[in-house]
This record gives sequence, structure tokens and C-alpha cells, in this order.
Amino acid sequence: MIEVTTFEVQTVALFGLGGSGLATAKALQAGGANVVCFDDNETRVAEAAAAGLKTQDLKTLDWSGVSALVLAPGVPLTHPVPHWSVDLARNAGVEVIGDVELFCREHRKLCPEAPFIAITGTNGKSTTTALIAHLLRELGLDVQMGGNIGTPVLELEPPRPGRHYVVECSSYQIDLAPTLDPTVGLHMNLSPDHLDRHGTLENYAAIKERLVAGAKVAIVGVDDGLSSMIADRLELARKPVCRIAGERELTAGIYAHNGRLIEAHDGAQTEVALLMGIDSLRGDHNAQNAAAAFACLRALEIPADKIAAAMKNFPGLHHRMEIVARTGRTLFINDSKATNADAAARALASFDRIYWIAGGRAKAGGISSLDEYFPNIAKAFLIGEAAEEFAKTLDGHVPYAVSGTLTQAVRDAAAEAAEDGAEEIAILLSPACASFDQYANFELRGAAFVNAVRALPGGGNTQEVA
Repeated sequence: MIEVTTFEVQTVALFGLGGSGLATAKALQAGGANVVCFDDNETRVAEAAAAGLKTQDLKTLDWSGVSALVLAPGVPLTHPVPHWSVDLARNAGVEVIGDVELFCREHRKLCPEAPFIAITGTNGKSTTTALIAHLLRELGLDVQMGGNIGTPVLELEPPRPGRHYVVECSSYQIDLAPTLDPTVGLHMNLSPDHLDRHGTLENYAAIKERLVAGAKVAIVGVDDGLSSMIADRLELARKPVCRIAGERELTAGIYAHNGRLIEAHDGAQTEVALLMGIDSLRGDHNAQNAAAAFACLRALEIPADKIAAAMKNFPGLHHRMEIVARTGRTLFINDSKATNADAAARALASFDRIYWIAGGRAKAGGISSLDEYFPNIAKAFLIGEAAEEFAKTLDGHVPYAVSGTLTQAVRDAAAEAAEDGAEEIAILLSPACASFDQYANFELRGAAFVNAVRALPGGGNTQEVA
């Protein structure tokens, strides 16, 4: 745990007692703050009290003596309307911050020279975060990974010289971190997402930009126009910027081309790593992830050959283009994390012959934007609430069946794939939807896919690879 000492003997209000909120309350209390916690969920309040934390309805709190409101990232700060606790804090002139901001303050206080790498982007940030941490560990370095991926940032070990922090940051966390100042800030890409929480795409983009604007070195993916403009603005502000790409050639920066990473500098282009043969880094999207991770370690002055060697055994992440089994020529791929069309596009672009399992609770725009990948799809198997809507989009373009449930979709896809003579076949769960109609989260949906694959007739002959 990182004890938050920057609010020692001060009163701090905290709202939101989920995983990261509870961890933050404990870190503040351990650092000597007088923490007053609350949540709209009575069970969470009771659990916090049982853990020895002070709980009180913040509506009854005397805000004149409060130094800060620490808000859990899932609680609305601005849209669709500010949470009532935010209104109370602002009316009292109290700053509203989150756990990443507290981490930044402790990092500056305890050991600012400890490398701090922060990663954001609409898609790819989790894989890139995990890849960076993997590379650093492979090189024998002391690494702490957390934030929006797995471990809450304040549950990591305290800063000390030589300890590297690799922190995934969501837009919600950035919005609550006004002094975010990583050693290396990495922004991957932008596409419409979380607009219910940020109001407009422009607001969402501006929040993402804060992470790289506050960094000592900025690494920016330029495969999309909005992100390319972020890189241009940073350069105009004389910020050190490294552009990275997975889908286009660059004259300066690091980009992927035909399964290779190329470092371009002063007109010279040098191959620095080979991605072909690394299953966990298939596709243009993963090529961008690899370019980003490579650029990050180069910014830390790590030699290119050492980075390339460490990249070869990256295992990948669960639920992100995860090859969970093989049966002959057929790959079973769990990409349950693809909760929007843009994320699903990355998987659909990575295979030539796909039996696609899609559906769930649809997001704005559905799957109409995926039409360029329809030729890659041998057949679609539709599940959940979105099945009827997706069927209308696919009708006349892609053969489809409405399977209804994920288990049935796996059975249906496996049966048809068994008759396919293609050299390589992908049975791909890449839903392009939220999971909430049938599963509490994408992790449970991915686990259900794996279980359905293992339950297939003849599953004893299936070679499990994850």
C-alpha cells in the first residue's frame, strides 16, 4: 500500500466504496488523514465501517473543514449531471480529485525520480500497459503495474529509486487528476466512447490529452485524426513527442509495417523488432500496441535489441485477442473485452476466415462501421439483446444465425467450422457490445466462452493454449 501522507491530519471526504474507493480510503487513513466515507450502496458503507473506516452521510458533513473530496472514478463528475457529493464539494470550494491524483502527489513527495509511465486511449491501453510491464520485468527491473488494470494504484508498493510504475488511466481517472505528470505519458488512440460521461467527443478527447500534456515525454498514436492533432499541438508547445503507428508509415517515430517495427529518425529507417510469430501481438492494433511499448522503453533509454528480445514471449492478456484453444486448423479466440465496434474491428482485421460471435447490449452506432471487414466473416452467430439489430445490418452481406446464447453460439460456430476447408479458421468472440444483458462484466462473458469451448464434443482432443 502507498500511504497517502499529503493529507495528514486533514479531513478528507470520500465517495464511492467499490474496489478502488475502499483501497483509497485505507491509504488515506494509513497516511494520517481523517477520512469520512460514504456510498449510495448501504452494503458497501457497512463493509467500510467493518474495515475500521469512519462512515457518514456526506450530506450531513460540515464541509467548511474538508480539504478535499476524493471521488471514485465510476461516480459522475460532470455528465450526465454531477453527483450530489460533487455539488456539495464545489459549493464549499473544496477540490474534487481521485486516486491517481493522490498517487501523483505521493510520487512527487517520496521519490519523483522513480519512473512513472501512464497509459491511456480508447482501445489497446490494457494490452499496452501489460506489455510495457512485461518488458520491464523481463529486463530485470522493479515493476509495479496497476490503475485501471487490475490493482488499484494506491495498493501498489511505495515509490523508491529504481521502481517503475506502469499505470493504466481511464478518462474518468484523468478527469480527477489535475496534476497528472508521468515521466512518460502514452496516448494510444481515440474513438467515440463514454460520451454519456463526458458529453461530447471533443470533451472526451480533451481529457485524454491531459495525460500526455503533463508528461515529461509524450508518446502519441497517430493512426486516427484526433490523436494526430494531439501530437501536433504538443509539438507546437515544444513538448518532446514520439509518434507511433500500427497502420501508417512515419518519417519520424516508431511504426509497424508487414510484421516489423521500424524506428524512423532524421530520414533513416531501421528495423528494430520482428512481430511475426508472436501470437499475442497479431493484427494492426497489436502492432500499434507493440510500437507504443517499444517507444516507451526507448524513452527510458533502454537499448532496442533488449526490448525486441523481451517482446518475443509476451503472453498477452485474458479476454483481449486471447487464443484459448486450437483444434486442428481452428483457433478459438476470446476477445470479450471488445465492447464496442472499434475494438471488434481490430480483431476482425486480424484473421482471414472468421466465424464471428457477436452481440450483447449494443452501443451507439451498432456494427454498421464494420462493413469493410464483412468479407473476412464466413458466418456470424448472434447473441443477446443486439441480435435482431445486428441481423438487419448483416442481412444480404454476411451469412448469420441467431444463436441467442453464448454457449449455443460456440456450438453452432464449431459445427460449421468443422466443415470448412480453409487453412486457418478463427472462431472469434468479439462482441462489439457491452455484456450487461447476459453477464455482469466482460470477464465473466469471456470465462463463459472458454467454458463453452472446453465443453464441446470431443473437447478432450482440443489443445488448450491458455
